Amino acid sequence: MLQNLLSPYKGSFKDYTELRAQVNTNQRVVLVAGNMVSNSQETEGGVSARVYRGGTFGFASGATYTPEGVKNVLSAATDNAIFMDSHAKKGQPPLPSAAPGNQGLVIQPRPAVQQSILIDFAKAVDALIVEKYKNLSSRTVVSNSLDIEKLLVISDGADSHFYQPRSMVYVMMTADTPDGIPVEMYVPLGGFGHFDELFMSPAQYEAEIDALYESLMKKREGVFTKAGYTQCVLGPKMAGMLAHEAIGHTVEADAVISGSVASYNLNKQVASELVTMIDIANTYQGRTIGLPVYVDDEGVIAEDAMLIDKGILTGYMHNRDSARELGMKPQGNARAFTFSDEPLIRMRNTAILPGTSKLEDMIASVEDGYYLVDTGNGQADQTGEFMFSVEEGYEIKNGKLGKAIRETTVSGVAFEMLKTVDMVADDMYWTVSGFCGKKQPMTCGMGGPALRCMINVGGK
Repeated sequence: MLQNLLSPYKGSFKDYTELRAQVNTNQRVVLVAGNMVSNSQETEGGVSARVYRGGTFGFASGATYTPEGVKNVLSAATDNAIFMDSHAKKGQPPLPSAAPGNQGLVIQPRPAVQQSILIDFAKAVDALIVEKYKNLSSRTVVSNSLDIEKLLVISDGADSHFYQPRSMVYVMMTADTPDGIPVEMYVPLGGFGHFDELFMSPAQYEAEIDALYESLMKKREGVFTKAGYTQCVLGPKMAGMLAHEAIGHTVEADAVISGSVASYNLNKQVASELVTMIDIANTYQGRTIGLPVYVDDEGVIAEDAMLIDKGILTGYMHNRDSARELGMKPQGNARAFTFSDEPLIRMRNTAILPGTSKLEDMIASVEDGYYLVDTGNGQADQTGEFMFSVEEGYEIKNGKLGKAIRETTVSGVAFEMLKTVDMVADDMYWTVSGFCGKKQPMTCGMGGPALRCMINVGGK
């Protein structure tokens, strides 16, 4: 556990100042066809300081977390702020103030689990695959544990002690189609928590691995999609990715300030009135969700950020500086991945909220289209234009699921596509398995229900 060496310096802060100590421990094991190709454990830690003056920040970091190291980093950040202010001469007012407080640990930090635990579990899953699942051309099992601990002392806002463990196992299977083309699918298992608590036996996850294999066997016999603008049901995983990539990044206020599509759509209709989208801080319907954030790295107590309310774009995600510039309220979206990173505006747990329709009714309502279940990767830009791969999907013929489809793509412009949503399912799916990339990686959650909409589907 991090020792608090920061608080004694709080009385010396003259300008707005953030002082943060942080340690990230990342453990990873990769088995490919039973052979270990990666076995690593990395710990990265240190201290950083950021000082605001007149519209600019001075930042400094160091890997030595001692009283002398803290003093040196704080002095360097202050000098950098003075230098930047003297040259930029922006003359901006102070940052928006934040409520004071002290957010203590929600769960206690623990030492990293023994690497052998990750290795043994990966081997056990691999052995299960060999024993149970046939007709595979390749298999990969990845065990991963990422623990992040932060201490934050701040001149104006809430001090905090934060600890977030995320433990995942990724199972990937590949099979060949009758014409010799490899097709691949994967499933992420786990989430928020310690590895040895989430992964005690492969039997816990056998149902999910069974479902992965069954879907892959259907996909290897799959058909190609017909290109065109098509009525589809997007599964919750697809909806979550859409919310994050194609919409979420456009409503981060730094993107708004630089001219994203959201910059001229505030208080305008950007989606069907059935669509409501929120960046959730830590709690949904009374339960802790995803990867909870209670205080961000600028000392702002985290609140949910309403982004789209019944189809109307109502807000953005902010840090204190963008909130000052746009005259809005920061709600806890400033986050840094390592001690040497400055906080950036980042999503936390971004989701489209459920509606009232049943998934089976949505599928039954489609005469000729597709049920698109899962995505692998994709891209979106600041106009909201997107293209995602489809890793798992099925034909819909006369309201019934048909054959699985080969890998394809979907594309469109998010705010236009969302206007075609005419059914939203009452289910909800959350995932915390990936990283968001934006100058620095970041853990985050995403979620959503199934959506019925019109979307461009790629062909052979």
